[in-house]
Amino acid sequence: MSGFVFSEKPIGIESGEGAYLYGEDGTEYLDFGASYAVATLGHDHPAVTEAVQTQAEKLTYVQASYPVDVRTELYEKLGTLAPGDVSNVWLCNSGTEANEAAMKFARSATGRSKIIATKRGFHGRTMGALAMTWKDKYKEPFEPLAGDVEFVSYGDGEELAEAVDEETAAVFLEPVQGEGGIHPAATEYLETAREATEEAGAALVFDEIQTGLGRTGLLWACEAAGVEPDILTSAKGIANGLPMGATLVADWIAEDPGNHGSTFSGGPVVCAAANATLETVVDEDIPGHAAAVGEYLKSEIETATEEHDLPVREVRGQGLMLGVQVKRGANRILKNLAISEGVLALPAGRSVVRLLPPLIVTEDHADEFVDAFTEVLR
Repeated sequence: MSGFVFSEKPIGIESGEGAYLYGEDGTEYLDFGASYAVATLGHDHPAVTEAVQTQAEKLTYVQASYPVDVRTELYEKLGTLAPGDVSNVWLCNSGTEANEAAMKFARSATGRSKIIATKRGFHGRTMGALAMTWKDKYKEPFEPLAGDVEFVSYGDGEELAEAVDEETAAVFLEPVQGEGGIHPAATEYLETAREATEEAGAALVFDEIQTGLGRTGLLWACEAAGVEPDILTSAKGIANGLPMGATLVADWIAEDPGNHGSTFSGGPVVCAAANATLETVVDEDIPGHAAAVGEYLKSEIETATEEHDLPVREVRGQGLMLGVQVKRGANRILKNLAISEGVLALPAGRSVVRLLPPLIVTEDHADEFVDAFTEVLR
């Protein structure tokens, strides 16, 4: 018997600490993928570990209709830290669930069905979220999916504005596209999305599953544009490795969200991990640190590219969410990085090496990555 779905890599991981993972044979790996931005504070962070252990000794689970202090605390934290007025919180177990909920909440609150999503966008793999995800390779085996989803070009404000009408329930946008190749949205584009949805009475949804909690150098990526959504979704690094997602909505959405729920919504142990993660992110100014180290890392990659004539076309992104577009296949580069240099990173399509390290990495870690990357590309 064996697992399936995932194609296992030839690297067995046994433990982790900080920015490093350790193989079963003791090999050390610099983790510049953080399992798709999950390890916000790195591996085995003491504050998160202590919070989990303490809560597990008291109560591991009780469903969300029974108030629990640790869950109530998380509601308050997320509501306070949310951009704008999206202070009503629903907790779940993953990013795709958070986006499924956002889709349902928007349709219920508006009484409409049309969803506008973007080309190259990625919102998850369950049937509703998958319908808003662009690439056919993810969707075709499972069609037909949820209907009434229209795709527009990411970054084209005129096309987006024309698509939003009186039948539109919501517009789903990533402030920085992740799976689509690390493409930040221009401020003007997000402003156009805000204006168009307000005029039509539709909900503007920002998918910050990958960008949120300091990843781009601000607590939320949308803050860079000063644009506030009606719904914001978060997950991945929110509990530093434990499974959690969150859907944050404005009052007018919360007034009529429809009938929705989840057995494991806001489990106490996971909430404890999330509280510790959020406290550390805020108290230690993790977003500011990510902005500084991210700028250093981007600059060092660009300098190495010029000095060594590396086959790199562009380095783009914000904070510690960077994409290095290469002239040759990204997957081969990633394999060589892992096997020969002990560095783990991620793809974003065939030609982009995606860097999503723990937000606690230092300039020394950045130097270590750049040296390894340069060696592989040379």
